Amino acid sequence: MSVKALYQQKRMSAADAIRVVKNGDTIVVPTAVAEPPALLTALSEARRDFRGVQISQILPVRKYAYVDPETQENVRHTAYFFSGVTRAGGSEGWVDYIPAYFSEMPALIKRDLMPANVVFTLASPMDEYGYFSLSLGADYTMAAIEKSHAVVLEVNPNVPFANGNCHIHISQVAALVESDDPILEVGLPKIGPVQEAIGKYVADMIPDGATLQIGYGGIPDAVVMQLTHKHDLGIHTEMIGDGIMSLVEAGVVTNRKKNYHPGKMLATFALGSKKLYQFMHRNPALEMHPVDFTNDPFLAAKNDNLHAINATMQIDFMGQCGSESLGHKPYSGTGGQSDFVRAANRSNGGKAFIVLPATAKDDSISRIVPSLSTGTHVSTSKNDINYVVTEFGVAQLRGKTARQRCAALIGIAHPKFRDELTEAAKKIKLL
Repeated sequence: MSVKALYQQKRMSAADAIRVVKNGDTIVVPTAVAEPPALLTALSEARRDFRGVQISQILPVRKYAYVDPETQENVRHTAYFFSGVTRAGGSEGWVDYIPAYFSEMPALIKRDLMPANVVFTLASPMDEYGYFSLSLGADYTMAAIEKSHAVVLEVNPNVPFANGNCHIHISQVAALVESDDPILEVGLPKIGPVQEAIGKYVADMIPDGATLQIGYGGIPDAVVMQLTHKHDLGIHTEMIGDGIMSLVEAGVVTNRKKNYHPGKMLATFALGSKKLYQFMHRNPALEMHPVDFTNDPFLAAKNDNLHAINATMQIDFMGQCGSESLGHKPYSGTGGQSDFVRAANRSNGGKAFIVLPATAKDDSISRIVPSLSTGTHVSTSKNDINYVVTEFGVAQLRGKTARQRCAALIGIAHPKFRDELTEAAKKIKLL
């Protein structure tokens, strides 16, 4: 049977396609904008027909009706990483959470430690050879495809056909639906003077020819804005967004100096504008790969001069970073921060930057604290921390004593809190 005939045989409505799901199944959905809205809407509408179904995903971006405590016995969300959609459910206990390094999620799926019975994902249109591109989120989805009993695609002409290990053949597909809605666009975060100041400190420490991993957020994007005078930068990251695209357009990113996959930008998911998604389409300089390739610290560290830029919410005197919860209250998740901190530390000439404003709540709370708030999830450990940057300066902690770390961090705290922090440090014999 031809690939076109197979396509027509497997094409159906979303209401019919979701019937591949069995009671007790776990449905794996890719990161963020790669989630398939028609399929998840149909499942939400029919959720009371199911029992014990779970949906596992990083960073959902739309609020579907299945995210509902009243029907959690029917369909329940399991977060790999929280977003505004699932955060309240995580705090209240009706959304579950699986902590794991982003880089290790494919292995956990392949070893049956994280279930993957069905895959729902957006996909590009099929090419003449019968392949679709899962360009917006290769992440853990490619591993889930190997383990699942059914893969359901939502085929959308607005999804780019990207290069890399992100393709699935029509013969692997159980059902497919078609949609043509615009892919959700996620704008750049707001950048103010604090973010600009932090961004300048970091940008000044990034040399020409460096390879970059850039996380999501106002401060990482502030760094990007101040790199336009650099030369021959490379990209090996988890997320490709509009900031990276702007550096390519400015001629700053050439990937010529990369010693690992030279000439290529590597990423595992996309988050940005319609222009970004068009930029990705059959772009020979970009490859989208599963996260156990992009984020593996040992592989990413093969890039010399790897510079990783990630944000946190709180850091203590030892250098422990709380990036994913506010005390016991979940905020995000493990993600790839630890992966790239460890990769940059291993990289020849690499630097790992953890960035944060010195204060929160209109300068009423210091984000640099003697110890993390009770229950806070440690994202980057004291043994992995390298550079910490606030709007008041840079503290390099790697190889430093506890006493030296404490003094350096107080030195980049907001001036109004330095005396208070110094007294706290003396009480616990760190100063």
